[in-house]
Amino acid sequence: MYKRIHLFLVLLVVGDCVYSQNNSLVNTSKSTHVKLQPVDLSATVWTGGFWGERMQVCKDSMVPHLWRTYTDANVSHAYKNFEIAAGKDTGSHSGPPFHDGDFYKLLEGVTSLYAVTKDKNLETMLDTAIATIAACQRADGYIHTPVLIEARKQTNKEKAFADRLNFETYNLGHLMTAGCIHYRVTGKRTLLDVAIKAADYLDNFYKRASPELARNAICPSHYMGVVELYRTTRDPKYLQLAINLINIRGLVEEGTDDNQDRVPFRQQKEAMGHAVRANYLYAGVADVYAETGDDSLMTCLNSIWNDVVYKKMYVTGGCGALYDGVSPYGISYKPPVIQKTHQAYGRAYQLPNITAHNETCANIGNLLWNWRMLLLSGDAKYADVMELELYNGILSGISLDGNNFFYTNPLSHSADYPYTLRWQEAGRVPYIKLSNCCPPNTVRTMAEVGDYAYTTSDKGLWVHLYGSNKISTKLEDGSALEMTQQSNYPWDGHITFTVTKAEAKAFSLYLRIPGWCEKAGLTVNGKPVAASIKPAQYAAINRTWKAGDVVELDLSMPVTLIESNPLVEETRNQLAVKRGPVVYCLESTDLPKGTNVFDIAIPIKNDLKPVLTTISKSKIATLQGTALLEPKEDWSNALYRKVRTTATPIKITMVPYYAWGNRGKSDMTVWVRK
Repeated sequence: MYKRIHLFLVLLVVGDCVYSQNNSLVNTSKSTHVKLQPVDLSATVWTGGFWGERMQVCKDSMVPHLWRTYTDANVSHAYKNFEIAAGKDTGSHSGPPFHDGDFYKLLEGVTSLYAVTKDKNLETMLDTAIATIAACQRADGYIHTPVLIEARKQTNKEKAFADRLNFETYNLGHLMTAGCIHYRVTGKRTLLDVAIKAADYLDNFYKRASPELARNAICPSHYMGVVELYRTTRDPKYLQLAINLINIRGLVEEGTDDNQDRVPFRQQKEAMGHAVRANYLYAGVADVYAETGDDSLMTCLNSIWNDVVYKKMYVTGGCGALYDGVSPYGISYKPPVIQKTHQAYGRAYQLPNITAHNETCANIGNLLWNWRMLLLSGDAKYADVMELELYNGILSGISLDGNNFFYTNPLSHSADYPYTLRWQEAGRVPYIKLSNCCPPNTVRTMAEVGDYAYTTSDKGLWVHLYGSNKISTKLEDGSALEMTQQSNYPWDGHITFTVTKAEAKAFSLYLRIPGWCEKAGLTVNGKPVAASIKPAQYAAINRTWKAGDVVELDLSMPVTLIESNPLVEETRNQLAVKRGPVVYCLESTDLPKGTNVFDIAIPIKNDLKPVLTTISKSKIATLQGTALLEPKEDWSNALYRKVRTTATPIKITMVPYYAWGNRGKSDMTVWVRK
């Protein structure tokens, strides 16, 4: 085996196959329609600051806690299901049908953490679990523990792909992705071989299945999975499978908007249906475009992206406004054939706050989709959405200590409402019964944030995320580059880059100017740079770099008041508060007892200023200042009343939205009166 660590391209010769790879989340090293290339998972090491703290919590708490959760059968049966299916134990399957996929996501997260830490304990955990998974796989490649356990018990209760809305393909997709990443990081084929056998089974299944069954794509992680397997093995049948999966969508009767298959994909111009399934689909289609350059796919992706970002995405990046609804595009209202939508994108501008669903997995899907769109285009607008998700819509899904989770991410919460919201009443919890898909998805994302920070192109190095780190990589011409970044971002907009190693060749350093930043300054070795500095673009500095060169970027970061399009009825005449990439909220914890968060108004002219503090051992910048408090009134037996005009000043503290709910149950709102 030929193996060289930290090279952009690694060739592993295995048997008769030559697998080409870079050690990143997506291996686009041979993709012909991408502009940017990811760096290795181990290339970026967070050294401090915001993401350094999050990575330390990931190492010390997130991964160990979640591993204990999934390997303790008294809490979660995910790993126990594999042991039973492998014949290492007896019993029945327990948990949701997507439990296998949950565990595969955890394996990916552990692998990504191992890529940076090289912790032997993590390697042992992986080796042990993968051996069990491999032992339960059928000879033909099929692997889905509910079916395998019943087959071992000879009950004939479960059959492969008997229900086209089951999660077998979803589970297989996460298996393929985890298998590719595990192989790239460790060089071991153990999980990759399981993934290849499963993909071969899936390929053969689709060739003989009925059209209705073949178009099954519930939560289609397998679109991304089979493309990544193609990139890893270069076996063209996997790419062809992904193409076929797109082509067959919507070609038989009785498709649904809920599952994005009522009409063929190439006729879709709007985001519809289940937001997790939708965003996974769009990410997978972007992967196929990267390999094929099929413009009909990109036309749809561009239209759908505009629909999401300009009409259906929350100010936090949240996706999927409706827990349950009715498709506005499907069958007309003729009970009982009305089309339901579940955990779904609603109509344009339909963005409720208290009932907002915004499943964390949907927000992660939005990150995965925008990451791929960024690689294809180099357009900073996609990095802006990625940053919004990471600091708000995704990070809100996990507690500051890394041990408790939200499934949904509403923009408002009140204990006064006379109804129960299925996923919110318990607050943050360590385990979400029957639907624990978001925790492993969030943890793997936290372990992989470093891979989103930088990319390369034939022109140089691109910087997408800011924070204290070290990067050691190679440019596309093979030139070695090492650089440090120092910053207290997102609490401070001053960022310093120091080149520690560079070859005597000119290349460009591309620094993202976030879309929220209206004013920025840029110097090299203390001298201003004559570069184009515009919001939502990259400022390019081209020169022959040498060790010791210092680049300083100053991003203006004032407190900003945000208003919504007036067509968003829910938030008309209200405002949200943002500073840099961070969205803020009011939490009842920070108000005098008996004060309602919904009685607070923030004047347009205000004195809100950042104040550093600590919540749950995490360093946070709150916003403190003066607001107005409406008088407390008795609304019992009243739906409407005459407007009262008296208001008194009140000191308020606003916390980052992602940090709410970390001090016990509380009322909360992002949008406030103005």
